[in-house]
Amino acid sequence: MASASPPNSTPMNDSAEADGDKDAQQESSVTDEQWKAMKRVIDNLYSYRQSDGHDPSKVFHRKVNKRSLPDYYEVIKEPVALSTLKSKLQNRQYSAFAAFVRDCALIPHNAQTYNRPEAGAYQDALVIKEVMEREFKQLAGEKVISAEDAILPDLGEIPPASPRPVEEEEEEDEEDEEDDEEEEAEDSEEEGGKRKRRRGPRSLAAITKREGGSKDDSQKSADADPRKKRGRPPRVDTPMEARIKAVLKGIRKYKNDMGQIMIHQFQKLPDKTTMPEYYHEIKEPIAIEIIKRKQKRKKYQSVDHFMRDIDTMFNNAKSYNQDESQIYKDAVTLQTEAHKLAEAEKSKPDDEYVMEEGRLPLPNGILHNGELWKVGDWVHIQNPNDVTKPIVAQIYRTWQDSEGQKWVNACWYYRPEQTVHQYEKHFYPNEVVKTGQYRDHHIDEVIDRCFVMFCTRYSRGRPRGLPKDKEVYVCDSRYNEEKHKMNKIKTWASCLPDEVRDKDYEMDLFDHPKRTKKVPTPLLHMLKDDAKETDEISKPRWGADNAPPIVGAVHKGPRDENQSPPPEPTPSPPPQPPPPPPRQIPTVPKYEASNYRRASDMDTRMANSPDQTAAPPSSYSKQNQSYNQTQVPQTSRGSASPAPIQYNQYATHTTNYTPTQHHGSANSSYRSAHYDTKYPPAPQPYRATAIPGTAENSVRPYEVFRLSEQANAQIPEEVRQLYQQDEHGNVLFFTAPPVDVLPPVKEGSALGHTARYLAGKLRRKMALKEKRRAEGIPEDYEEPRSKKVAPPAVDENLAGQIHQMRDKGLRLMIDQMREGTEAICKSLYGAEWEEGAKFEAARTAQRQAEARRKQEALAESEQKRKESETVSLTGTRVYLDDFDPRY
Repeated sequence: MASASPPNSTPMNDSAEADGDKDAQQESSVTDEQWKAMKRVIDNLYSYRQSDGHDPSKVFHRKVNKRSLPDYYEVIKEPVALSTLKSKLQNRQYSAFAAFVRDCALIPHNAQTYNRPEAGAYQDALVIKEVMEREFKQLAGEKVISAEDAILPDLGEIPPASPRPVEEEEEEDEEDEEDDEEEEAEDSEEEGGKRKRRRGPRSLAAITKREGGSKDDSQKSADADPRKKRGRPPRVDTPMEARIKAVLKGIRKYKNDMGQIMIHQFQKLPDKTTMPEYYHEIKEPIAIEIIKRKQKRKKYQSVDHFMRDIDTMFNNAKSYNQDESQIYKDAVTLQTEAHKLAEAEKSKPDDEYVMEEGRLPLPNGILHNGELWKVGDWVHIQNPNDVTKPIVAQIYRTWQDSEGQKWVNACWYYRPEQTVHQYEKHFYPNEVVKTGQYRDHHIDEVIDRCFVMFCTRYSRGRPRGLPKDKEVYVCDSRYNEEKHKMNKIKTWASCLPDEVRDKDYEMDLFDHPKRTKKVPTPLLHMLKDDAKETDEISKPRWGADNAPPIVGAVHKGPRDENQSPPPEPTPSPPPQPPPPPPRQIPTVPKYEASNYRRASDMDTRMANSPDQTAAPPSSYSKQNQSYNQTQVPQTSRGSASPAPIQYNQYATHTTNYTPTQHHGSANSSYRSAHYDTKYPPAPQPYRATAIPGTAENSVRPYEVFRLSEQANAQIPEEVRQLYQQDEHGNVLFFTAPPVDVLPPVKEGSALGHTARYLAGKLRRKMALKEKRRAEGIPEDYEEPRSKKVAPPAVDENLAGQIHQMRDKGLRLMIDQMREGTEAICKSLYGAEWEEGAKFEAARTAQRQAEARRKQEALAESEQKRKESETVSLTGTRVYLDDFDPRY
């Protein structure tokens, strides 16, 4: 939600009544004192802070953004925010004070209705509700409002939280289960030697569940490729987080007189259906599982903030239960011990909380190559398997090891061609899928920034502030590598790191939503012709250990339940008429440097056999007049990774050359001297291909033809080097001439103007003569040309005085700056001001040198990035200046 800083006061003056709505004022029963009381309540809600400095009203400053939470307005029928109260107050729209109280009550009620009890907004709503009740009670005591108006109205029962989808909670549930197993193991060690056991890093059951198998498949899961195993981000805790964990761990050790672990009674909240009276009496219910979830999501800003929830939990137990009950006694004991543990942990230095392997957390991010990389950033990471397809990932952790090296842990997002899926699966252009791969990478492996958007926002705009050359991807599914299935993402926030789940980003909206159509899988060509639904699913091909698969696979198995049907095929366009034959360029007997002509005769001979000259126009069949070229992969703008190739099933276009009668010329000797006369008279048909474009919106390339290997070998090597070739050394022939083709002219003639231009020039000349004849001006009269006025002479004496005054002013300014600097140093350092001035000068020089060094490093990094994005095209180019002396 967007938030605004709390204002110091709400605008209010005596003339507000005159500016308000007159009809509303006539019907309103609100007194001036009550209007002022409303203003005071709103100001107190804005300015209220908890003991740890937390602002519980921040999430209620503005209404929920409809683009970020579209379902909010389907659940909440009367959305209200503090800005709503301010607007109604300024416009005097309340007819009674009770209406204002009802709007206030809607704010916490809506938050409790939409959010889960463990959500931060839910907890803040309870605090805001308590502040409102206190404020209205005070107004009733001051006789400003009646006691009935001071009570918040009953807006209905808060509905119980619906169970969360399994797909969204999968990773979190696994973490919770592993933590619970660790705690149970610790409890077992405390209960006695019979149950004492040493536990490994993770149980086999946890690994099996993480892999999506059963206990019977445990051996199979253990033998699986370790590169496919799902993981989770490493634990890199700050000293504050380590202290909170130590307190939670410490209070688990205490037992009561009955030998029971005390904290077990505070693990979960009572069931609402069986104990509804608990929630009527306890206004701020909280349990250990809620506190642990808030701690994992890094909701606590300090140990004191954490201890406030601990006190609330134990105070709730003491308030609801009788003094003689066991749970009351356990609450008193645990609350006392928790405060002792917290004070002991706060007294320890931060050095005692160094993580395993010497990991030092860097919660503020990593400064590398002049940029700050922090948790939540979307990045491209080097892919050792394919440098043209960098790994799309999101940073989850940042830390520094014992050797001072800086690292990030990132969650990988696979491209469609890196997954295993059903052959009818369609993807968005630039789509990626979230995986369970959380891998460590050195900060040097981070290439540049990118961005991944949820499918509901991708078509509406682009993240604000993201440079135009950065890639933007779309995601709508999670990928299970073990089952090779993709599950639709229902809540995008569940895919993000805990630190950024509550943060939203601004967008630059498009003028119109972008229409994004799904395209077939880029791996469709890998499906075997005899593939069956019963065939075993193919495995992806892996390469380097710390990289995604080199290529995935497709299968013909049954479609997933949540897989949408493939789109209807686009109908083929109507047949086009055959193109007109190309213009024939006459041949010349020999090359003349004084009169430039293109050597069209040699061009045509290079494309044919020794007994042939220029080829006639290609013969097109009606079946292959359109959409017959092989689809070409296009490289996405701003990234070294090519966009997915859209394969089609169209037939390959072939063009046949027909031999024609040989035209003799003076160049026949040249041709016969370099070509083998045994070359067959009828050439084989040549297959057309296309040159891949390098820009997103590049012009459709011309068709390119290649000779057969035998025909190409007959061309001398020194001649082939003069023309463009492919990677195998075959000369390329194009179906259209270059754009800068010179028009053919007769041999020996000079270039001149066209007849149209000369006729127009003559008409203008005759019109000028008629005009002069009508005005009585001789026809051969020429208008005098305007003479250029010489610039006025510069007064050298004045210029010299100006230079002297400028130099004098500069010296005076420098002297004043020096005197000012000395005065500042004297006030700071006293008698040792000269040494202080030297120190400040040295520090300034050091800062300037550091700034220059950072700029140079940034420029070097930018140059490397540009070089990495540059795709070199192999082959020889031929230019006019290679053989034409005029260029």
